[in-house]
Amino acid sequence: MDPVRTAIMNNRFTAIVEEASAVLHRTAHTTFVKLVQDYQCALATPDGDIFAYPSQSGVTVFIGLPLQETLDRIGRENFEPGDCYITNDPFFTDGLVTHMMDVTMIYPVFREGELIAFGWSFVHASDIGGAVPGSISPAFTESFQEGLRVRPIKLFRRGELNSDAKNIFLDNSRIPEEMWGDFQAMLSALKSMDRRLNQLCDRYDVETVRTGMKEVIDFAELKARSVIARIPDGEYTFSDYLEGLEENQHAHVITTMRVKGEEIELDFTGTDPQVAAAYNFIIGERTHPYVTQALTYYIMSLEPSAPKNAGLLKPITMKAPRGTVINAEFPAAMGSRVAAGTRVFDTVLGCLNQALPDGLMAAGAGMVGIIVVNARDPSTGRPRVSVLNPIIGGGGGRTGLDGIDGVDGRSGALKSIPTEVIEVETVMHMRACHLMPDTQSAGEWRSGAALVMEIENTGLEASMTVRGMNRFNFRPWGFRGGHFGKLGEVIFKPAGKPEESIGKIRVLQMKRGDAVRIITPSGGGFGDPLARDPERVRRDVQAELLSVAEAKARYGVITTAEAVDTAATEAERASRPHGEVPQFAFGPERERYNEIWTPAIRIFLAGEVLRRPKSYRHLIIEHVREVLTVAGKPVSQADVLAAIAEAEAIVAGIAPKAA
Repeated sequence: MDPVRTAIMNNRFTAIVEEASAVLHRTAHTTFVKLVQDYQCALATPDGDIFAYPSQSGVTVFIGLPLQETLDRIGRENFEPGDCYITNDPFFTDGLVTHMMDVTMIYPVFREGELIAFGWSFVHASDIGGAVPGSISPAFTESFQEGLRVRPIKLFRRGELNSDAKNIFLDNSRIPEEMWGDFQAMLSALKSMDRRLNQLCDRYDVETVRTGMKEVIDFAELKARSVIARIPDGEYTFSDYLEGLEENQHAHVITTMRVKGEEIELDFTGTDPQVAAAYNFIIGERTHPYVTQALTYYIMSLEPSAPKNAGLLKPITMKAPRGTVINAEFPAAMGSRVAAGTRVFDTVLGCLNQALPDGLMAAGAGMVGIIVVNARDPSTGRPRVSVLNPIIGGGGGRTGLDGIDGVDGRSGALKSIPTEVIEVETVMHMRACHLMPDTQSAGEWRSGAALVMEIENTGLEASMTVRGMNRFNFRPWGFRGGHFGKLGEVIFKPAGKPEESIGKIRVLQMKRGDAVRIITPSGGGFGDPLARDPERVRRDVQAELLSVAEAKARYGVITTAEAVDTAATEAERASRPHGEVPQFAFGPERERYNEIWTPAIRIFLAGEVLRRPKSYRHLIIEHVREVLTVAGKPVSQADVLAAIAEAEAIVAGIAPKAA
């Protein structure tokens, strides 16, 4: 590897994709792309390894996304100059697309008739049809409800538009003009990368550029290996729960991280089967960035100069059984897969906390709510699907740093939409959007505060969906004495009637004057609260995010907004007991649940259910979870087998279902 050539090529490649990403951003039409920035583009080798990925705009979660399986199935010999394939099929692409709303394009880059690279791009389409505006409801049980699914087809053939392919997408969308605008923005980005890569070949030569692709991937791999080598060898296991919509519909997600030298294996064996809700996703057989995100972010934090490409994933291998919630099979619904991805992030983070001597970070809010409204456009009077805002919640406390207020680090790339835009383009009025006092979870390094958003419908009627809502039942966990976080909550306020708590939103019908208040979870704290610098406590009081009473109760700090009473604080802290604290603080709800279901029993349940025919696995596991959870007693393997036998008898029509 020539270090000078590698550095030059990495800078050149990065400039190409950053420019293309900016082009896509500035020419997009839908709010979710042009303001929230749920989109991206990148360059891949002919084999399918991404060698250049932007980081200045758009999402970063797909660094190193594998294109190989999709390219193999299409056949590289079927690509010609001027072609562009389009797809949104998670099953055919085996995880290149992780849910159907991510409409994806693949564009071959040729040089004098020779294929030298592929351009890749996606946008989150705000509507692809389906049963609800925006195409996503967490209550959906199969992909057919979520709208159009299209295997890779040529949108352009040798530079000529395939109108039939275009119309398949546009005829099934509630916002066809805006969708086509986003598609054109993607095409602009892809053509920009094609042009710039060929200009690079003009400046150097094809072999130099091709060698540069390989070397920047190898360089990223070296950087990743150098970070992994500093993690102590060993096997680390952590599990958490993905919350469904129904009571007791909790899917167990477990990660075993095996570190050996410069390599890591992430093993998700024991994770629950896919659920009859829209929380599933698919990652296929190759290492996938959607489940390695916590590791990738850790590597980039320690090695910020590492190229952003597939090399970061090369030292990481993955095991994820088919049919599980994180590697689902057809026809799983996947619209709200962000909730499951966030829970995987938390489990890998839990493993890293055990592996690293100083720990890393407490759980963040663990919710990425995306608010979508269908109502009449105030300027045209026509029905319009609009994304109002992402709503996330406070991040977890970190080693040496507080959590971020109102933002969980995993999803920090998503941007907020200005209130003025919302109120001009939709019938929704933003009554409130602010941080919630006294929701920063205590720790030497506290969490970020929860976010409150209250929205009123000023039109005749509107329907609202919010995907990605989680942490309403089990709290974000604290670490090393840090407190567990706050649960999320939704309050519906019908016009002229008392408000009510309604839990997670499925499809909320709103009349004129109706309002909804969404309160996010907040992450967990990191470290002993009694070790927190009293001056930091005072500054939180000064910012009106912590009350004087809670400063004393949580931290033993006697303070006003202006000054800390040092003597009184020392006396208060000295009077507090200093016993051992658990490594992780899960909160009372999870502790009670663990008394019924140990992780070992949940692993046993998942293994037994995955051995049954996939056509009725979800019926079995739902029956088993419901019956044994309601019983409220510690569950044994014998209990699981008996409940499975009962469920199979019900499915077969042999035994009547209990009332």
